[in-house]
Amino acid sequence: MAHEAEIAVVGAGAAGLYTALRAARAGAHVVLVSATPLAESASYWAQGGLAAALADDDSPARHLEDTLTAGRGAVRPSAAEVLCAEAPEAVHDLEELGVRFDADRHGVLALGLEGGHSARRVVHAGGSATGRRVTRQLSALVAEEEKIEVLESHRANALLVAGERCAGVRTEEGVTVRSRAVVLATGGAAALWARTTNPPGAVGGGLILAHAAGAALADLELVQFHPTAVAGVDGADGFLVTEAIRGEGATLHAQDGERFVDELAPRDEVARAVFGQLMATGAPAVHLDMTGVDLDRFPNVVSRLRQAGIDPATDRIPVSPAAHYMMGGIATDLDARSTLPSLFAVGECSCTGLHGANRLASNSLSECFVFGARAARAALEEPPLLGHEPATAAEPPPRVPDLQASRDALWRNAGLERDGAGLGELLHDPHPLVRLVGACGLIREESRGAHARRDFPATDAELDLHHVVVRPETRFERWT
Repeated sequence: MAHEAEIAVVGAGAAGLYTALRAARAGAHVVLVSATPLAESASYWAQGGLAAALADDDSPARHLEDTLTAGRGAVRPSAAEVLCAEAPEAVHDLEELGVRFDADRHGVLALGLEGGHSARRVVHAGGSATGRRVTRQLSALVAEEEKIEVLESHRANALLVAGERCAGVRTEEGVTVRSRAVVLATGGAAALWARTTNPPGAVGGGLILAHAAGAALADLELVQFHPTAVAGVDGADGFLVTEAIRGEGATLHAQDGERFVDELAPRDEVARAVFGQLMATGAPAVHLDMTGVDLDRFPNVVSRLRQAGIDPATDRIPVSPAAHYMMGGIATDLDARSTLPSLFAVGECSCTGLHGANRLASNSLSECFVFGARAARAALEEPPLLGHEPATAAEPPPRVPDLQASRDALWRNAGLERDGAGLGELLHDPHPLVRLVGACGLIREESRGAHARRDFPATDAELDLHHVVVRPETRFERWT
């Protein structure tokens, strides 16, 4: 079965839904390919909010400074400038689309504080249920939009290439979509690590499709470990306890009960402090105390914890780090264009360089909307396909049957601390993305942000603004 569209969007999380809506609002016929039913993507479970300089005492320049600081010298300044300047308008556009963000009785937005931010600038919807609220509203709008055709329960398994440009997408179900542009919004790859906060499907499928078609990838060694994932609790192991809770006063305690870290430091610093406690004491977890927090602000966190037998009103929660977010992905420019003409990428599967070596909390959801809007505009500038232009499928490598072995290898050799010997072992893994993570990690002979090497503990100032790019050879490139 064949479909024709102006824009094909692959992935129905926040980035894909919003990109499809923006393209449709501009008059385009869009086909949205979703591996799951609408409103069941990984974005649905997102607890974080949208970072945007909306307060009177805040500014995009201040937001930019925090983003650059958190990114440990590896943030692409131009990408961060775009995000910080355009995030407020993204929030306003979502409000016009019917997303109701938390506010007081006068309609003033309730702005949260999270690690690495110097001001309250994180907007939420339903407290820690932001992903659920946003994707539910966007899914409803997509379902009602006549210009968007949704292929639910269809999984993309190859990109179509005509000449030297992307010309559409093919699904496992035998459907092809020919289009002037394809936007990948397939999510990240943090579920490739054995301990993760991500749903099982977040294993980098979009990155593999893009790489097979010839698009460059970047920064695959830079995966962020969230410091407060529930540890060792049946029914909740790996469940993310949002950073916003620490922004409202929750504290972290070692086995002796003492606090050991500034809970609102950037994530790489907090995660490694927790990891250091675990290594020093042999304990399986540290403990998060949220007894002094207004629990009504975080209903889904409280509900999940209580279902697992933990009452956060009285009990401390055992937590330890888990792979959470991949800063790397499909290399793109500031309009979400990949190195393969007519192929775009937005959201966690992309790499604009915005997050550097350590993502600033809640910048990622803002990124979905800021760069989703840019992708929709730029994709419509692509030339139409010629009717006789033949397209062939860029076949990715076959799937690895034993994913667990690869996940264990990544956690062991590319976890919170790694070294050259362990990264070298990954070069022989059967999973293609695991091999690329190992190759990128080996080249970065320094410690920076989420990439901590025992054999190269110092940060190399000469690598500031440099990104490891796979084109298909792997090399450093400077992005400004």
